[in-house]
Order: sequence, then structure tokens, then C-alpha cells
Amino acid sequence: MKLPNGNLTPPSTGDQPRQPAATGSQPSQATSTNDAAARLSARQQLDQLQLSNRQTVLARVAEVLNRQSDAGAQLLLEVRGRTLPIQAAIGDTALETGDWVKVMRAGNELQLLGKLAPAQEAGIARALAQRLPWQQSLDAGLGRILASLTQGVRPDNSGTALPSSVQLQPLPAPVRQAIEQLIGRLPVSSQLAGPDGGSTASQQVRQWIAESGLFAEARLTQSRDPALPDLKLSLARLVTALLEHQGSGPEQFNRLTPLATPELIQSPLQFPNALAPPPPQTSAEPTTVGQMLRLLAGMLNRITVNQLHSQVLSTRTTAEAPAPVATLLLELPWVTPQNEPRLAQLRIEHDGEDGENGGKRAAGATEWRLTLAMDLDDAGPVHFDVALRQQQVSARVWAEKQHTLAQVQQSLPTLRQSLSDLGLEVTDLECRRGNPKGATTRLEHRLVDTRA
Repeated sequence: MKLPNGNLTPPSTGDQPRQPAATGSQPSQATSTNDAAARLSARQQLDQLQLSNRQTVLARVAEVLNRQSDAGAQLLLEVRGRTLPIQAAIGDTALETGDWVKVMRAGNELQLLGKLAPAQEAGIARALAQRLPWQQSLDAGLGRILASLTQGVRPDNSGTALPSSVQLQPLPAPVRQAIEQLIGRLPVSSQLAGPDGGSTASQQVRQWIAESGLFAEARLTQSRDPALPDLKLSLARLVTALLEHQGSGPEQFNRLTPLATPELIQSPLQFPNALAPPPPQTSAEPTTVGQMLRLLAGMLNRITVNQLHSQVLSTRTTAEAPAPVATLLLELPWVTPQNEPRLAQLRIEHDGEDGENGGKRAAGATEWRLTLAMDLDDAGPVHFDVALRQQQVSARVWAEKQHTLAQVQQSLPTLRQSLSDLGLEVTDLECRRGNPKGATTRLEHRLVDTRA
């Protein structure tokens, strides 16, 4: 790897007259001077990096400027916080932006020793980016699937025929059974009202979270039971039933283009995401089996995005947050008494490492933060932020509708007393109108960088 003379482009000559080209086998004095300046510039740059001869160092490919046909390339290489333009003969080594390489100083050049294997965080971020544009909202998808139980499905070969002229077909028995099992395992709002109050409700919520699909792979490693009550696995069983009905194998499902929700395309990493309520099931247009498979592909992508996004947020460290915070992003579909799917979005964060000023906390001084957002039929959109640090708790509630705001404010004294009865010190408790202005997570360059 050779370092050019400071710049990637030759310096401008301005209005100075051009010198005639040298002839013969001996280089001209001007050429020798330029070569010496280039060698001096390379040596100076390497010396500024405090890189001695035969010393190795890790470097990051900041940008691939130009790929050449003879297995060479012009690169911008980040070495110890400095960016160096490099003319590299990389041979069969495929280098991309963001790759980490090991180089060694050999005189006034850098010698490429090899490329590091991509870190786990980079693989997670790439998988996340691949699925971001193809997410389907779980509540809207479940609404269309539930409607097919009563409406049936259109033939896949119906094409552009008018809906009124298409004869709908009933669902095959295995597909209907898979849908009924899926819907039967969804939470129902009435289940929260148990005879022993909050104890039953908290146990039920823990079960819903465990079966949300966010932990599907972890549960499979513990039990190979194909009938595990898990949302992601239930969707996969429905996919299998539809493919068998079509006489297709699993490879056909991978070729489908998932159906995406427009709101999730516009803000794919915003969580919670203010989604529009799904349309009533009676107004949903009947789907074909192929469309249902594409719908399920988008729903599975949505769960997978939440899984990957949780891992990225849990492993990312920045200047603002030098210690990683364990983060879980999950969506809990539930069913109203009218048998209509709705969605509750939860963000759970656990910070047990560093304090606000960067110092270590005392033993046991961990902090939990819970964000809950949901859209209720009568109450409208509501948003809860709860923080718990040791025995201190604070909560803030946002409501868009005025009558909901008034009801919450009337209930605050009861909530304060209930928290106090649990032995907690309530430091802050309030209700506000509107929606919180949460920070948007962006898939920035630093998020996909690997780290030495």
C-alpha cells in the first residue's frame, strides 16, 4: 500500500508554464525532486502515526474511491484516528467500506497482512438493514388474516377481475386450524381482570411477553416441541400450512416479496411507532393465498426487526452512552372484545453499569425503564413512561384525548397510593396532553461499524 503525496489529486499548476518532458533513460531533476517529496511525505505521515518499521496496526476502510482492473484500488484508510489516502494492490482480497484490516509498516509503505472477519455487531446490523423496508404491522396483518376465516380467499389466478365477479373459496382445513390456533393464543383485554387483581394480571403479562415471538429462537434451543405457544412460531406454522396447500416447498417462501406497511417504510426504526389503527375487518378486501404468504413474510420480518434492533441497541456504545444498556423492543398483539386485533408496543431498558456522570454505580443501583404505547378504542392513543431505580419510581402518562387525560389525572392519587403500598417511593407522577417527543433511532454509519 503506497501513500501518495498528501492529496488524492495532483496540485494545480496555476499559470506557471509547463516544463518540457524529460527524454532519455535518466530521470529529470524535477522528477527526482517530486519522488523525494513523495517519499518524504509518506514517511512523515507514518511517523506522525507513531508507527515504527515492521510494526502492525489495525485500520478501517473508510471508503473505496476507485477499483482498478488489475486487482488494485484507491482507498481511504483510517489508522489511529487519521485518514490516509492509499494506493493498494489488494490481489484477491475483497475490501468494502467498513472492513477492518491488519497492516504493517514496511519502510515507507503499509503492507496488507489480512482482513479481519466481520464482528457480530456488523452482521446484526446488515441483517437488520436488509429487512427494514419489508415490515408489515402485526395488528393490520392479523386483521386481514382473521377476516379470511369468514370471507374466504380469492383464487390466485383471479388477476384483475372485479371483486364482485370472483368466487371466493373457503380456507383449507389445515390453514383454518392454524389461524384459529394463532388467534386463540393472542391476549384478550378481558383476561387482565382477574379475581385476585394485580397478581393475576402481572403473571398474564409475563406470559404474553414470553410468547411474543421475540424469544422464539431461545425457546427452541430449550425445547424442540413444534407446538410451542409462540407468536413467531405460530406464524411460521401458518406459512407451512399455506405452502403445503399450494404444493410448494419452503424455498418458494423465500422468493416472495413481503408486503410492507407504509408507516414502517417512512420510519422503520422509530419505536414506539405511531401507527394508524387497522381498518375494520368488514372493510378488508379478501386476499389470495399468495398475498397472505407475502403478508406473513412482512409480519415475520417485523418480529425479526424488533429482535435485531434490540440486539443492536444493547451492544451499541456511543460518546453519549459509553456503557451499553440492555434493551428489549417488543410488540404484543391483543384482541378486543369485538375480536379485532390491536397492538401494544413495549420498550424495556435495563441500565446497571454506569451512572449519569460516567462513574460506577453502587452495588445494586440499577435502573429499569419501561415505555408502553397503545391505541385504545375509547381512550385513544396513550403512552406511558415508567422509571424504577432501587425503590424510587417515577411515571409519566401522555393522552391525546381530553376526556382520557381527565380520567388519568383523577386516577393518579390511586396509582400513587398503590405504588406506595408496594414499598416504592414515588418521586414523579404526572399526565400530559399529546405525545412524547421520543428520539428516533437511525441506522447511522457508526451503528454498522465494527470495532477493534
